[in-house]
Amino acid sequence: MAFARTNSNMEHLVRSEIWSQQLKEILRDELMGTGYVRWLDEFPDGDTFTIPSIGQASVRDYNENEPIVYDAMDTGEFQFQITEYLSSASYITRKARQDAFYSAQLEAKFVPEQQRAIMEHVESNVFSLHGQQTLGDLNSINDAPHRFVAGGADEVMAVSDFAKAMYSLKKAHVPQSQMIGIVDPAVEYTLNTLTELVNVSNNPRWEGIVHDGIATGMRFVKNVYGFDVYTSNYLDGGIDETIDGDAITDGVANVFFSAAGGDLLPFIGAWRQMPIVDSEYNKDKQREEYVTTARYGVKLYRPENLVTILSKAPAELTA
Repeated sequence: MAFARTNSNMEHLVRSEIWSQQLKEILRDELMGTGYVRWLDEFPDGDTFTIPSIGQASVRDYNENEPIVYDAMDTGEFQFQITEYLSSASYITRKARQDAFYSAQLEAKFVPEQQRAIMEHVESNVFSLHGQQTLGDLNSINDAPHRFVAGGADEVMAVSDFAKAMYSLKKAHVPQSQMIGIVDPAVEYTLNTLTELVNVSNNPRWEGIVHDGIATGMRFVKNVYGFDVYTSNYLDGGIDETIDGDAITDGVANVFFSAAGGDLLPFIGAWRQMPIVDSEYNKDKQREEYVTTARYGVKLYRPENLVTILSKAPAELTA
């Protein structure tokens, strides 16, 4: 006897839904903040570390054959503390292990995801250190502002703001090497769509930007007024502030500094405990538990090597 093979008489042999062998993971962007922190390695115990500091020597006019005036150098101290104690924990029950097809894949992701969560916390914490500047103030050093609202219309970032940030760092005697700007993706959009950049008749050096965009990945392909510029989704946002009469609401703190390394870096930090994983089987709850813990602290170390520009996204991005 022959059977016709059609959908009508094979419906019980056709799977109505096919499940993948893989789990879909969320997209991850790059983390860069820890690279701009001077991580201490001479902090053996306790939670408070003190660094002595010295000021500049003074100079006076001298008259021949008169006593020289001796001036004591100013001294001070910088104190730093371990402030963060973090945990990230997950579990899977024995029953779930037995019944879930994806249990092994899920369990294998616990530790990497916990470490990622902790490092995202560090990233956000580093970029929020601009808040240790005096809020609502220009934070001027040698008459140059180190905190101000973007100069474009509606507090949108302007190209001239990059030049202003460079000027402020120069006035603070910051060495002009490895100059870095970390900006919100909305700033990249702003520069990509500026009229003076789109019209290349008078800006031939910007022509490539018009065709290809100003960035690839998280990094600008063009150096902007001396800054190598990167974009980040972890900058501090939701800022409402008025500086020198310029008000901004729901702004983002874009940061500019020299990343030449060592004692020059704008931020300082220490790990009292790098992320450590503990796991055990909880017999009372019949489940395997994983926990990652870490202790660290970060602080603004060199305010003279930090310029913060508060900006907003263009209206078309927030409509």
